[in-house]
Amino acid sequence: MSLRNRNGSHQAGTVIAVIADVMALILGLWILMYLLDANQGNDFVQFVHDAARWLAGWSHDLFTFDEEWARVVAGYGLAAIVYLFVGHAVASRVHRH
Repeated sequence: MSLRNRNGSHQAGTVIAVIADVMALILGLWILMYLLDANQGNDFVQFVHDAARWLAGWSHDLFTFDEEWARVVAGYGLAAIVYLFVGHAVASRVHRH
């Protein structure tokens, strides 16, 4: 394999890992903002919430805990973990090829 192809694969893997990290960061930031009772009238807080809600659309309200904070942590946290795991697994696979 040429050095050029290897560098391209390395860069693609790095981009995939960074995207997964950013997605998990947004989800983690929303969990933190929720737990700290951030002002949901704030534009930045609303942006993070909207982005996190979109990213965790498949896991939002997946759990039915009585406490809302537990549902937020479990639902959004699960999405963050899945994005990290899958994103870094794909990035690792791309790095090797």
